[in-house]
Amino acid sequence: MVDASSGRAPPAAVFALMLNAFVWGVSWWPFRVLHERGLHPLWATALIYVVSLVLLLAVRPRAWRSFANEPLLWVLALAAGLTNVGFNWAVTVGDVVRVVLLFYLMPAWSVILAWPLLGERPTSMSLVRLVLAMAGVIVVLKRPDVQWPVPESIADWLAIAGGFSFALTNILLRKMKGVDAPSRILAMFGGGAVSAAVAGLVALSLGLIAAPPAPSFGWVGVGIALSLGFLASNIALQYGASRVNAHTGALIMLSEVVFASVSSVALGAAEMATRTWIGGAMILSAALWSAWSPAPAKAAAQ
Repeated sequence: MVDASSGRAPPAAVFALMLNAFVWGVSWWPFRVLHERGLHPLWATALIYVVSLVLLLAVRPRAWRSFANEPLLWVLALAAGLTNVGFNWAVTVGDVVRVVLLFYLMPAWSVILAWPLLGERPTSMSLVRLVLAMAGVIVVLKRPDVQWPVPESIADWLAIAGGFSFALTNILLRKMKGVDAPSRILAMFGGGAVSAAVAGLVALSLGLIAAPPAPSFGWVGVGIALSLGFLASNIALQYGASRVNAHTGALIMLSEVVFASVSSVALGAAEMATRTWIGGAMILSAALWSAWSPAPAKAAAQ
């Protein structure tokens, strides 16, 4: 928990959240390595979460039993699965910084989703933040050679959809805070594995992606290492998020944008145009403002 005597978050919790942000921020690179070796990010995502799922069930074999009494766990599985499908596919094929910025519209989607799902009525300031974030998206998407600032590639659409699903995932986690952690983690891992596998099979049947290559050390080793990295990051998130307040956690998690930007620009996987800087600053300002703002009041019962 937060240190009551100093008001500061425990260093171990801060480090745990930074580790989670780092893994997600640089995950684009191993996904691209796997893609270059013939493994599409949908198959890679399925592999990652199957490995994590097996390890979790080996430690907590009864975690699945809560699914019979908690229907929202199935919704959480779907939301978490779509988050991973959208983000992992987008950062593999798109401009990494652009993808991460569009993904981090998550606070804006939270304003829209929190009212019907949590009863948190949006305040005037939350609506201003929503407008600021959306204006930032318009700046990022508006290129000199296009008339309308709309998503122009599959990476753009995947990033936006992934961010929406991520917002839904976080709201569902808040709504189900009384459900035991292993069951929630199982839902997220299972959703990641099943959603990616189903999306892969559909895309394969439509001729959009190739079948996974035969197993070889060239990609299996990278895939297993990435699986362990995501498993460690999820454990770190569960540890850190439960020991810092929501504002601190949100601010620390924004460091993912820094990790992704620095690594992708350094390795030539992103273009930092002026509009990206300006629009990105607007989106991140809305996210930071959201992180520092008090929680909205619950809507009055009808």
